[in-house]
Amino acid sequence: MASAAGVSAPPPVQAPDRASTGGVLERAPGRPTFGGHLPALDGVRGLAILMVLLYHFVAQTTATNRLEAAVLWPLSYGLLGVDLFFVLSGFLITGILYDSRADPRYFRNFYMRRVLRIFPLYYGVLAVVFLVLPLVPALRGSEIASLREHQAWAWLYGVNVYLAKEGGWVLSYIEHFWSLAVEEHFYFVWPLVVWWLADRPRALMATALGLAAASFGARVASSLSGVNLVATSVLTPFQLDALCLGGFFAVYLRQPGGPAAVRRLVLPLAAVSAALIVLQFGLYRIVDAEVSLLRAVRGGLFRTFFAALLLYAIFAPPAAAASRFFRSRTMTALGKYSYGLYVYHHFLSYYFVTHGTEFALAQRLGSHTAAVALQALAGMAVSAVVAWASYELFERRFLRLKRFWPGVSDGRYRDRAVSAP
Repeated sequence: MASAAGVSAPPPVQAPDRASTGGVLERAPGRPTFGGHLPALDGVRGLAILMVLLYHFVAQTTATNRLEAAVLWPLSYGLLGVDLFFVLSGFLITGILYDSRADPRYFRNFYMRRVLRIFPLYYGVLAVVFLVLPLVPALRGSEIASLREHQAWAWLYGVNVYLAKEGGWVLSYIEHFWSLAVEEHFYFVWPLVVWWLADRPRALMATALGLAAASFGARVASSLSGVNLVATSVLTPFQLDALCLGGFFAVYLRQPGGPAAVRRLVLPLAAVSAALIVLQFGLYRIVDAEVSLLRAVRGGLFRTFFAALLLYAIFAPPAAAASRFFRSRTMTALGKYSYGLYVYHHFLSYYFVTHGTEFALAQRLGSHTAAVALQALAGMAVSAVVAWASYELFERRFLRLKRFWPGVSDGRYRDRAVSAP
């Protein structure tokens, strides 16, 4: 992880070159802009939700042959898509806040726009889960109905705190809401930090890196001191390295010469973090080390790699394969509906896993591999349809109200962040 001491002065302003920076433009006399909608970031968001979907719909099934085991192993790391969400969210939110720092309605507009984006879907789902479903006779006494006993934690964005307190994944259908709680906690505090330090970008960048390093260090120290693994995986202080790392690069890119410096940094950052990830996996196999410690270190390395991936998506030439991938219709569509996909999909995947539907389907198809594939495709398709309907028929009604609380006044940087994990 980088440390605050590693912050260096941005290099001199380079000549404007929009084609080479993938949408980042620097204007004379030394006042850089980093605005506008960047389609590649929709694709990065799409990759994050795809990783999570594959984890829950495929990686949590039971391997019955070598082929399935070979597929399940890499997909078992799909939950790292949440880490990618955090890096991206920190990047986008910090950019929005930094660009609107001179707006006299800075706090009001930001918080109202977040409320309109996040609350309708989140609290709408909670209302159905806690108030409507328990009234259905067939569901009385079921696992989903029993969630009412712990509903206060969800209403108050405390799912992550409850899971940490219990030391286990004990909220069945809504346990994935832990990451939404982390993001909401970040949204509550981070605008104050950016507002306070916005006129001192070096101090803001140093603070972001300092918090990232402290979060990473706390996760490593906690793994050595016996803190339960769930707590280090879900509590907000242990996730700040991802969010603040994204925030650091959002501010750095907006400094004179920042885009050119970051563009030079992307590949070395990706190569070093990837090499250390491979080394860590090798050490895990040959050294008798504490698993929780290696997991904590691995998390920091992956988050650094994801920061490099996000930056590469921004700067990659339009003709590059990675750029075409992130800008493709499929990935940008996944990104557009990622919030709803994240919220809804786990209701299906959790049911599939706990009821062993893959084995019942395998008996009908005569193939467990085919059953897993069909179940995963069906689960993701249904989740996508529900997320699309939710966004187009419900969430957009609230999003239209954002016009009463406009974003950055010049319109160069639109609020494209999502409340997905």
